[in-house]
Amino acid sequence: MISSLFKKPIIRVYGYWLFAIGMGTILILIEAADIEPMFSFMAFIYWSLLFYWAARWIFNQIKSIIKQRKEKINLELMHLKAQVSPHFFFNTLNNLYGLIDIDHVKAKQMLLTLSEMMRYSIYDGRKERVPLEDELTFIKNYIDLHKDRYHKVSDIQLHHSITQPGITVMPLLFIILLENAFKHGIENLREKAFVHVTLTADANDIHFYIENNFDPTIPKEINEPGIGLQNLTRRLELVYPKRHSLTYSTNADIYTAQLTLHTK
Repeated sequence: MISSLFKKPIIRVYGYWLFAIGMGTILILIEAADIEPMFSFMAFIYWSLLFYWAARWIFNQIKSIIKQRKEKINLELMHLKAQVSPHFFFNTLNNLYGLIDIDHVKAKQMLLTLSEMMRYSIYDGRKERVPLEDELTFIKNYIDLHKDRYHKVSDIQLHHSITQPGITVMPLLFIILLENAFKHGIENLREKAFVHVTLTADANDIHFYIENNFDPTIPKEINEPGIGLQNLTRRLELVYPKRHSLTYSTNADIYTAQLTLHTK
């Protein structure tokens, strides 16, 4: 019980102070007695220990601050990831419910794709980095399910080029821009809707470009970033500080967004 008590930080702190005061008192007495060799040796030991303890205390304080900051960032990132809109999954499940009796083969395939997307979102979405190819597969599955959902003609294109193998990226970054394109574009347009996506990557940079048209008569402040874009902006600031560029703009009825990540 006593030994465990002395292991507590507060006991160690008092011990350091008692040692410093005690040693200082001894040094004063030795100096008063004019025992020069002993005084020089004890003074050297005393100040060396004080310097060591001060440096150690400062180091531990800095280490603690860095650890707390990292934990705070990780918690914030987890919270931001959890905010990725789940409405797509719910809408797809509703569509599957109506499709089962009409085309059970297609419904089964859609269910497998949706299951793979949910697995990726829940488990891989928690990781700090994932292979860019996995993120691309997630995007492809998202687009394929959207094509199956809509019963109207639309122009959905995905172009990609990854010239450097082994590139990693924070998961679920691009999906927010893709969700916006479908939500404010194809979902509201009856005809001539399009979403064009381009993803390219090399040894230094990752470029994600997306363009879609929308109905300008629908009242929406499209120039104002919504929760999804605010979420994305904050995640980029935390994970890619000063190593990213995110721009979006409108021209008539066309909305464009471009995200560049500097991986080096």
